[in-house]
Amino acid sequence: MSAYILRRILLMIPTLLGIMILNFIIIQAAPGGPVERVIAELRGHDVTATARFAGTERGEHQALHLTGPTESRYRGAQGIDPDLIAELERMYGFDQPPVKRFLQMIGNYARFDFGESFYRDQSVTTLILQKLPVSISLGLWTTLLVYVISIPLGIRKAVRDGSTFDVATSAMVIVGYAIPGFLFAVLLIVLFAGGSFLDLFPLRGLTSEHWHELSWPMRILDYFWHLTLPVTAMVIGGFAGLTMLTKNSFLEEINKQYVITARSKGLNESQVLYGHVFRNAMLIVVAGFPSAFIGILFTSALLIEVIFSLDGLGLLGFEAAINRDYPVMFGTLYIFTLLGLVLNLIGDLMYTLIDPRIDFESRG
Repeated sequence: MSAYILRRILLMIPTLLGIMILNFIIIQAAPGGPVERVIAELRGHDVTATARFAGTERGEHQALHLTGPTESRYRGAQGIDPDLIAELERMYGFDQPPVKRFLQMIGNYARFDFGESFYRDQSVTTLILQKLPVSISLGLWTTLLVYVISIPLGIRKAVRDGSTFDVATSAMVIVGYAIPGFLFAVLLIVLFAGGSFLDLFPLRGLTSEHWHELSWPMRILDYFWHLTLPVTAMVIGGFAGLTMLTKNSFLEEINKQYVITARSKGLNESQVLYGHVFRNAMLIVVAGFPSAFIGILFTSALLIEVIFSLDGLGLLGFEAAINRDYPVMFGTLYIFTLLGLVLNLIGDLMYTLIDPRIDFESRG
């Protein structure tokens, strides 16, 4: 198993590098950027106006004057002093060729040095650590609730396949498949957060403003009070797939020969189901927990964080993309990708823990 783990770790390097290269190329080809953003802001001022920007490491102010017509590769840069554009390029690191910039970035990322945000006076690492608790709260509680709901429901549907219960719950599953979580979030806001009906839950933040003044029991209640609507929206949008996966896994195992043999020995349905079927059927469901968590944490939570104004990683990435904050964009991409690769490896290792008969190393 150690050889398999080593191969997987070594394979992470080219995988991570390939993802970073592809996204770097896409970002370079996309219109807009930090320099263009500053130019657009300048265009909103008078020709004699001055603007503030962090032109040097000391952050002093410099006057930005518009001059006569000049040629520039930046859209909207005509009439702006070429020296100013050169200073902006140096400030944002665009005075170097793309290949050199990419190699420098990867070299820094290998040391987990993600640099400073373009538009926030903080390092990328500090920003991520600040936003991480919000996203982990959403991802962890959503994943746990999805499993707590989907596994018993899927088992029940498999045992009563074709019954009225199975048909009725299938309608719920279809709704969960068909309607994305962010639409459920909007519906919950309209119904329960002061939209048009009740005003029972808060609409923004993970805690109240006076949270630090509360006692610990009240702090816990306040925390879950704020989590109720966003987590509910994510659970409704995410339980359908796991429910059907659980049902199909149990149906496949129930029809196998060893189940028929166990029944012929006089075992009751509970002994057959939980003594024989459960371990085999739950293999793919339980082992997929790391991948499910990473998927909920880094994809499903994005729009939910935006809708409920939760200051997490999803909202951070959204704002970074809008503002062309490249250090934050690439830093979060690097961390998310690395974490996803590690959790996928953990998922594979969980297969061997649940069922020792699985041997990935012999397949190599």
